[in-house]
Amino acid sequence: QVYLVESGGGLVQAGVSLRLSCAASGLTAASAIMGWFRQAPGKEREFVAAIRWSDENTYYRGSMKGRFTVSRDNANETVYLQINSLNTEDTAVYYCAARTGWSISMSVSDYDYWGQGTQVTVSS
Repeated sequence: QVYLVESGGGLVQAGVSLRLSCAASGLTAASAIMGWFRQAPGKEREFVAAIRWSDENTYYRGSMKGRFTVSRDNANETVYLQINSLNTEDTAVYYCAARTGWSISMSVSDYDYWGQGTQVTVSS
């Protein structure tokens, strides 16, 4: 059984940084792609970034490049999403997701496993 548990969200002021964590268990790390998505109120869930566990290759949604950094800690089986210079448009529930295979995908439907999400609220 695969479990993904996100943490690190909260209410923050615009301009600060935040690091979200996703603790993973039950995955075969060598064949896992870990993705971060977010869903703002009234909007569809959108891709943020992903990392291939085996070689740490990363991919970002175009508009996310620069402020978002995805990384992983192999020893702790944890994936991170660092968000810098938060603004109110970053307010959303952030989800960690996993899929098996080699290709990094931006599509929600390509991910097999999901965490429960962590709320990030940015105040101006």
